[in-house]
Amino acid sequence: MDNWTFGISMIVVGMGGTLLTLWILSLIMGVLKKVFPYKEDKN
Repeated sequence: MDNWTFGISMIVVGMGGTLLTLWILSLIMGVLKKVFPYKEDKN
């Protein structure tokens, strides 16, 4: 494997991992919003 192929594959894996992590975090945040809904303070 030459340097270009390795570099492009590392870019694809890095971007895919980043997007997967952001998607998982958004799912966790959605679950937490349902578990702990926002309540406005009456004061």
